[in-house]
Amino acid sequence: MDAGLPTFQQVSIIDLIRYGGSLFNASGLTFGHSYDNALDESTQLVLHALHMPHDLSPVYGASRVTDEEARRVMDLFRRRIDERVPAAYLTGEAWFAGLSFKSDRRALVPRSPIAELIIAGFEPWRGERDVDRVLDLCTGSGCIAIATAHYHPNWDVVGIDISDEALTLAEENKERLQVPNVSFVKSNLFEDLQGEMFDLIVTNPPYVTNDETDALPREYSYEPELGLRAGDDGLDLALRIMRDAPDHLSENGLLICEVGEAEHALVELLPELPMAWVEFKVGQMGIFVVERSDLVEHHARIRELADARA
Repeated sequence: MDAGLPTFQQVSIIDLIRYGGSLFNASGLTFGHSYDNALDESTQLVLHALHMPHDLSPVYGASRVTDEEARRVMDLFRRRIDERVPAAYLTGEAWFAGLSFKSDRRALVPRSPIAELIIAGFEPWRGERDVDRVLDLCTGSGCIAIATAHYHPNWDVVGIDISDEALTLAEENKERLQVPNVSFVKSNLFEDLQGEMFDLIVTNPPYVTNDETDALPREYSYEPELGLRAGDDGLDLALRIMRDAPDHLSENGLLICEVGEAEHALVELLPELPMAWVEFKVGQMGIFVVERSDLVEHHARIRELADARA
């Protein structure tokens, strides 16, 4: 063999993926950042180390890797195991609604099932409603706002967040994906949006309870706690959003809100409010749709609950 040519390990791409999956399972890693199992995370890290696309055809799985490539893969595996860094932060990339977003510690890793709603045009909930303006509250990396603007280029989309770091990341993702019909504004929920009206408000606010936040696995310690913690029942922000949303929704507007496991607490607090809980391909995921008119009708009770948490 010529001295200038790389030497090849006796392992293939699929061997590395399988090996990584076995290591991750044996190491007791937690999977909750875009991928929910060891093999998918291993695949993500292997393809990143090899500078291959995330949707590489399986026909390349038997390809042998070089010594240097194998070392790069193993370095990522070691960091994932020893430091418990989420895979998306190791690669700097997360996929959401079919789009590649820059991902780092300035915001949560994109992973909301709202992606499925975006691609579906928010149907059947949108129905015959005219949509011109959309608000994404607690935008973080900008994934919901940018994906909505990408798939609906005739809509004007605004994303807001209280974090300067998150907003900087969102702007970088806007530039990365070249989506012109989205803008980002700093605001503590609706505080700096006086007079602004929207036909659709979509939000994935913090909804993890205090106890759950304190007990989260190490992987979550790399994410900003501001994007997770939401009081004793996980509803501190959701109730404020529900209280104030009618002032910023058009007459036939909709609020779509993710509350995760806090769904049960919300139903218990507001059993009379007609919320439609969305069924996704994998089942119910703690996301509800509610009409502006219903928020107005039950505003007194919602305000009472929200104000008690001020």
